[in-house]
Amino acid sequence: MPKDDFVIRGKSGKGVDNAKRINFGGYKGGYGFRIIEFQLYQSAMPPSNDAQLCAIITAGKTALDPLSPDFDVEGCIATSLLDNDAADHYPPAVITVINDTFIITQDIIITCDNREAHDINWQIKFRPVKMTTTEIANQNYRQFSIFDE
Repeated sequence: MPKDDFVIRGKSGKGVDNAKRINFGGYKGGYGFRIIEFQLYQSAMPPSNDAQLCAIITAGKTALDPLSPDFDVEGCIATSLLDNDAADHYPPAVITVINDTFIITQDIIITCDNREAHDINWQIKFRPVKMTTTEIANQNYRQFSIFDE
């Protein structure tokens, strides 16, 4: 892990009403941030030992539904699914899609959902990207104007 990479971890409740905002506005002058890793983990063992967790990271003013990610929405930066069906006797399936070309300069929103009522633990790893003032202004404009149309 390069020395400038950093991790933000948290726990979110189920559904759009429990979405969490991660504040990047003015975080570090001259830099944007790229998501390079996104992981989910359950906070409690469900009674059936089955787990199906999903989450979505979006840029914009509103959270998107993690149960139905739409890659046509440019503000969809990352989505992840962890599916562990104990009856299958297979290892858990983990599918994560990250738009690692998207450079974050403003707030992002993480929304989670699952089969059970338990919260979901999440971890996001970021890599700083040095940017000029003009690049930051352009990315800020893009992030504010394109999403939530």
